[in-house]
Amino acid sequence: MITTKNDLIKYFESGIKNTDQFRIGVEHEKFIFDLDKNKRVDYKKILKMFKELYEFGWKPILEEKNIIALKKNRKNITLEPGNQIELSGDKLNNIHEACSESQDYLFELKQVLKKLNLKIVSAGFDPISKLSEVPNNPKKRYSIMTKDMPEGGLLSLDMMYRTCGTQINLDYNSENDFIKKFKVINSIVPISIALFANSSIVEKKNSHYLSYRSKVWQNTSRGGLPESFFDNMDFEKYAEFVMSFPMLFIQKNDEYISGKKYLFSNFMKGEIKEIKNKLPNENDLATHLSTIFTENRLKKYIELRSMDTCGWDCLCAGPAFNVGMLYGNLEEVHDLVSKWDKNKIINAYLEAPQKGFNTQLMGKDLLYWASTLLNLSRQGLENRDIINKNNKNETLFLNHLQKVIDNKTTNADHMINKFSKNEDLSELYDK
Repeated sequence: MITTKNDLIKYFESGIKNTDQFRIGVEHEKFIFDLDKNKRVDYKKILKMFKELYEFGWKPILEEKNIIALKKNRKNITLEPGNQIELSGDKLNNIHEACSESQDYLFELKQVLKKLNLKIVSAGFDPISKLSEVPNNPKKRYSIMTKDMPEGGLLSLDMMYRTCGTQINLDYNSENDFIKKFKVINSIVPISIALFANSSIVEKKNSHYLSYRSKVWQNTSRGGLPESFFDNMDFEKYAEFVMSFPMLFIQKNDEYISGKKYLFSNFMKGEIKEIKNKLPNENDLATHLSTIFTENRLKKYIELRSMDTCGWDCLCAGPAFNVGMLYGNLEEVHDLVSKWDKNKIINAYLEAPQKGFNTQLMGKDLLYWASTLLNLSRQGLENRDIINKNNKNETLFLNHLQKVIDNKTTNADHMINKFSKNEDLSELYDK
């Protein structure tokens, strides 16, 4: 049972791994559209798609009688509130493996989608649909989220139904290693937003944001970039943060009930009468941790969550960029960001969705910092020196980002340019 702050600390300590056991987990979300209607797929179409994926070895995961996910070995395809689909990949050794996994999955997915006349849109925000047009699905937790989330953030439903992101899961070898990595990833959030911006079109119009997804997440219940995350966050401080964080829902047998009246500390004290004052176990804690929607978060690993979903051209770039810094060159990157003022970082974070590279941070624009961090990441990947069968190291996955910086043009800019020429919806679909 989880009843004390120390239990939480021990939970985070149990994630500590030797450096040679460090792994990389990648999660990426996609919108699926019905080409016949230029509309998001409904749950019936999702079921058809899932069943076609059985051919590739995927097996169904059920909630009562409803298929809500697929699994294959240690990978999952899960269903988001608006029928976005998310690949939660295996924990892999290097970027070569992670990139191959993503490419293999997308190859399988595209074979199925072609059969059903469906198409992927790889963007951080749905460029076509109004919120009212997005179909839902029978996954139980989403009904509570749909009801309760708007109370704490005006754009919470947009987050649930109209955003897609890429997340990266990385390990730590000590509490001190976690402290440094958490400091880095929170400090570089504005740069990640600008560099991976890919959500400029909203409801078939230029939103005048480069990452509208980030704008939405900044106005989402339970999200944001807390000031406390910059104060050398250790396991104890994060445990206190988790204990004082409101609950989203509580599982009672197979049902979900609203947890909005309670903090997790109430659960730890056995103060939730709706579940007969039972105490939380590790599964309850894991559920609670997964409903903290901050830009970065801690589980038994660190989860980075600030990047818009992107297409084939940059699919592997985000993992490579972060692994180079955090696994290959942590000390140098940490020394750099430790000189930055947290208030200026937070201000840059608020401005980056709209201003992108033109956002200022510590007297320089984010293009300067993106270039600086990319060089540090490249050094880190050179330090790792992990070679593929063609004798190439992981730096090859940074080529897309180098082009972005050299041309001062993000995927969001390309989206605006392509769509503005003729406002052809087909330009928004993956080629």
